[in-house]
Amino acid sequence: MIDLYYWTTPNGHKITLFLEETGLPYRIHPINIGKDEQFQPHFLKIAPNNRIPAIVDHAPADGGEPLSLFESGAILLYLAEKTGRFIPQDLRGREETLQWLFWQMGGLGPMAGQNHHFNRFAPEKVPYAIQRYVKETARLYGVLDKRLADRPFVAGAEYGIADMAIYPWIVPHTFQEQDLDDFPNLKRWLQSIQARPATVRAYDLVEKINPAAAKK
Repeated sequence: MIDLYYWTTPNGHKITLFLEETGLPYRIHPINIGKDEQFQPHFLKIAPNNRIPAIVDHAPADGGEPLSLFESGAILLYLAEKTGRFIPQDLRGREETLQWLFWQMGGLGPMAGQNHHFNRFAPEKVPYAIQRYVKETARLYGVLDKRLADRPFVAGAEYGIADMAIYPWIVPHTFQEQDLDDFPNLKRWLQSIQARPATVRAYDLVEKINPAAAKK
């Protein structure tokens, strides 16, 4: 059993995408970041950086005590290794996947996150910051669109954890002032993942966990 400490954010969706694809048994512990629940002492014991998602695996492969992890990229990699799924087993395929996983963690996520903040949540409009992050998001979309020109998924022929990491950050493209018609390969990729039954199930959780976000 996996305990998932989750909220309905792009980083949270990464993990539900994986869990729904694999059928690993899990239970959700909502951490409402709008109410600062990420600062509760019991959560900080699992996630010392006070960010979701985090997991506790009650059946780790070494047979030892429950194992806790934080950071969405580390969680995806751990779960892929635990199950042997959604990461290639050959050296080159694995490294392709890890490059793009880290690209999301170090580039797309932080830049799109700042885009969201300055465009939608900042208490005052800062034109320079908005322009900076919208332009950088567009550049990253362009990198991804080029990558997808000759392959169905980011790391090659098979859907994997790199796609799961990236997809939730492309879903809110309108928040980021991006038009997917400018990125046809990316648009095709997004639609193919959106149609997966596991993706539908993962996003259906939003209405259950955070109805206000589902309405938006």
